[in-house]
Amino acid sequence: MLEKYLIEYCAPTLASIKTASMFTFSYGSDEELREQLLHWNEQLRPKGIILTVLKKCSRSALIYVCRISSLKADLKKPGAARFLKSCGYFSCDARNAITTLKDRLLSEDGFPHEIGIFLGYPLGDVIGFIANGGKNFKCCGCWKVYCDKESAERCFKKYKKCKDIYFRLWNNGRSVMQLTVAA
Repeated sequence: MLEKYLIEYCAPTLASIKTASMFTFSYGSDEELREQLLHWNEQLRPKGIILTVLKKCSRSALIYVCRISSLKADLKKPGAARFLKSCGYFSCDARNAITTLKDRLLSEDGFPHEIGIFLGYPLGDVIGFIANGGKNFKCCGCWKVYCDKESAERCFKKYKKCKDIYFRLWNNGRSVMQLTVAA
């Protein structure tokens, strides 16, 4: 069940060209969700990928699929720690930051837009989105772009090509494990 979501929404993360992905997963029971996450974490953790629930509500869960080494690198980029601190993050250790993100998702009525940092979006675009209230962007694809339009458009094309290739290969019998690049 979760396998199709991993291919459909996380192919660039599985291919190690994107830090992380997320999707909403509908499930029948808490036990089913727990078993699915346990299974996929056991399979993907050796390849450097973790799955975690960011938020649950009425039989659906927001699942975060992260290449932890990439997140650690993103959190060390210039300006990232200062920006996250301004959003209420006390630590830029990857696991602590994910915990704070979860807490912010649960405690806020809206959506914490710094989540873009956790998905590998450029800091300038995350800040631009917040400053502009999601308006006045240069282009829109996987995220709204406020800085380097050309670079973002190349990235969007790369992600789409990856998703198309992974989906085709998966439909032809390749497993998620066969398609996941090792850390």
